[in-house]
Amino acid sequence: MENIQIITGDFVKVNVTNSKNDSVAFEKKFPKKFTILELKEKLEIVTGGSAGTMQIELYNGDKLLGRLDNNTRLLGSYPIEDGMRLHVIDSFLFSEDFVEKFELTEEQYNQRQDTLKSFLKKNNLGKYNEEEMKELEEKRKKAAEEEQKKAALCTLGSRCQVQVRPSKRGEIMYNGELEGKKGIFIGIKYDEPLGKNDGSVDGVRYFECQPKYGGFVPPSAVEVGDFPPLDDLDDEL
Repeated sequence: MENIQIITGDFVKVNVTNSKNDSVAFEKKFPKKFTILELKEKLEIVTGGSAGTMQIELYNGDKLLGRLDNNTRLLGSYPIEDGMRLHVIDSFLFSEDFVEKFELTEEQYNQRQDTLKSFLKKNNLGKYNEEEMKELEEKRKKAAEEEQKKAALCTLGSRCQVQVRPSKRGEIMYNGELEGKKGIFIGIKYDEPLGKNDGSVDGVRYFECQPKYGGFVPPSAVEVGDFPPLDDLDDEL
């Protein structure tokens, strides 16, 4: 999973379950720019667990896709999409206090002394460490610059291959921002009905294509080149 790129918007809406009571699920929305460490801190509030002992599994339905086990990686660098499930495995989870719809308030969470937030504050770590935050901001800045460079290669009308599973091919139809979302997106008209839309998002049209033939991805997911339709390759064989 280490080479998977960010391929969707700024936020993801997922269900959260835990190892103490996996029949209770919370629907939560998280920024994809969160590091896994920041995600664990937020999950402390939801589950009552501890980020120091927390393990997170990613599921699509009942299928395990992998584990979010690198604290410095961004959440969006994993193949996570709306509707998937984050399952928290943690020996620290409350055994008696956890009941249906249990969730700490921000005030209750801030009062606890056994949380990741408390630990980071006491030891001047993570977002409470100015030098570390500057390094993180530099990484984000460099990532944004790389996106800009890759976006410049995505000229309208170019053939391309989109690096997702399964791999998709198509034609670049749009290059720019989407209303209500941050960053640059590349609009693709796919050769096959493997997309999610018809060239429009949230009622705003960016290009024309048939339903499920359109998709929007970040420049990092797009490889521009001489990529003929896969059906043509089959004919050549």
